[in-house]
This record gives sequence, structure tokens and C-alpha cells, in this order.
Amino acid sequence: MFLSLIIPAYNEEARLGRTLREVFAYLNEQAAASEVIVVDDGSQDGTVCVVEEAFATAGRVSTNLIRSTPNRGKGYVVRAGLLAAHAPIALFSDADLSTPITETPKLTGPIRAGQYDLVFGSRALDRSLVGVHQPWSRELSGRFFNLMVRAATGLPFHDTQCGFKAFRMDVCRPLIEACVIDRFGFDVELLYVAHAAGLRLKEWPVRWNDAPGSKVNFRAGLDGFAELREVRRQARQGIYDEAIKQTRAIVAATDMRTPIVSDSNDAPTSDIAPELASPARRI
Repeated sequence: MFLSLIIPAYNEEARLGRTLREVFAYLNEQAAASEVIVVDDGSQDGTVCVVEEAFATAGRVSTNLIRSTPNRGKGYVVRAGLLAAHAPIALFSDADLSTPITETPKLTGPIRAGQYDLVFGSRALDRSLVGVHQPWSRELSGRFFNLMVRAATGLPFHDTQCGFKAFRMDVCRPLIEACVIDRFGFDVELLYVAHAAGLRLKEWPVRWNDAPGSKVNFRAGLDGFAELREVRRQARQGIYDEAIKQTRAIVAATDMRTPIVSDSNDAPTSDIAPELASPARRI
């Protein structure tokens, strides 16, 4: 098994069946084995039944349904899924597949090749890859939030919130265990502690299409700003220090540039040359 795909779900009865069919069709075409972990975040509709029906058509893909009650938030269930992963690389994707599952090699390829430890999708590096845009108010607020992220945390990235991120689990696991933000700001927290630990992070342009039915609302966005302050407060208090220390020790004891799968055909590809993704195009 080379890949664990984690899908957080909250009241996704209408969309998750189609998503899982697409995911299983893609993963069954790959040479390496994989698993799909759906983490239900206290759904009150038929999400669980939809997942169980879809799992019956998984083919040779391993499956795992984790039920979390009551509703705790996307960050909580993403962490639960990542920590349940069996593969050396774990990737989480939003339930609506806003980033198509076929973009997976862009994130997993550099990790498998031993080039990076955490690779995450970005809508900001090449906006021509965005097919269906969000409403202008949400897109504008998202850009403003990422400006605040850079100002508050010092992270040099331009889209922390895209729901498509891949992790080299042997070095990322202690950091995931140490994170505590359960809702909107959990992505920032993960990237912050990984960056503080000196891991090799890569923001990579991916295709993305807005899908109706988003669970992100105005209140969640406001909570995100409060969570930025919480990340900074916890960093000052040393909450992440032990996990960062453990991660640095793992890195020091491991030849991190050794490919995870040396004969991988999962080469990192992109629709845009990295040198063209200049800072002037990112805002």
C-alpha cells in the first residue's frame, strides 16, 4: 500500500456517492495498492449509508469508515483519518472533489521521490487552473484571509485552505498528533508546525472547481481569524515544541531523500512551470 486517501464528511449524502465512485475508479487503475478512509463528522443525514453502499463497490481498494460523534469540525476528523492511515503517504481531499482526484500525482509524486515531506494544492499559483470560481465575495475573503495568515504566522504560502494536502507520514505524524484546532484554521496550524519543524513543504498549483453545498460560511471565516491568534498563542506557550523536537529527531535519523518507492511512475507533473508562478501572480 502506498497511499491512504482521507475524506472528511459532514452531511454529504448528496455528493459523497459520486465522489467515492470516481475515487475507486481512479485508484483501481493504479498499480500500487491504496486505502480510502472516510471520517464522518456526526452527520445527521444518510451519509453513513451512502458510504457503506459505495464501499461495496471499492474493488481492490481497502476501505475504512470512522464515525465521530458529536460533530467536532473538519480539522478534528481530518486528523483522525490521517492518524488511522496505514500507507507511508496520506492525502486528504474534500468530499466534493473540488480538486479532481486525477491531480493526486502532483502531490504524491514529489513525496514518493524523496523531494518533499508535505505537498499541498494551491488555487493561487495559477488561477487559470480554476475552472468554476467561487462567488466573488468568498474569493475575495479567501485572499484576504491568506494575506492575514502570512502576516500572522510568517508562512510564505499563498493558499493554505485548499482541501487537497499530502503528507509523508513517518515525519508528519508527531506534528499531526500535536495539533488541536478543530475547525477552519486547522490547515494553517498543520502548515505552521511543519514549517517550524523544518520540513520540506511545497505549494503546488492544482485544478479546482467550486462546488455547490460548501459548509464554509461567514461565521466560519470569522472563527478562522480567532484561530490564527490561537496558533500564535500556543506557539508562544510551547505547546508544539515537543512534537517539533520529535520530528527533527526523526528527520536527523532518516535519509529523507531516499525515494519511498524507487520505481514509481507517479512523477510530479504540473500545468505550469514553477518559475512562472511568480509572486506578482499570486495575489
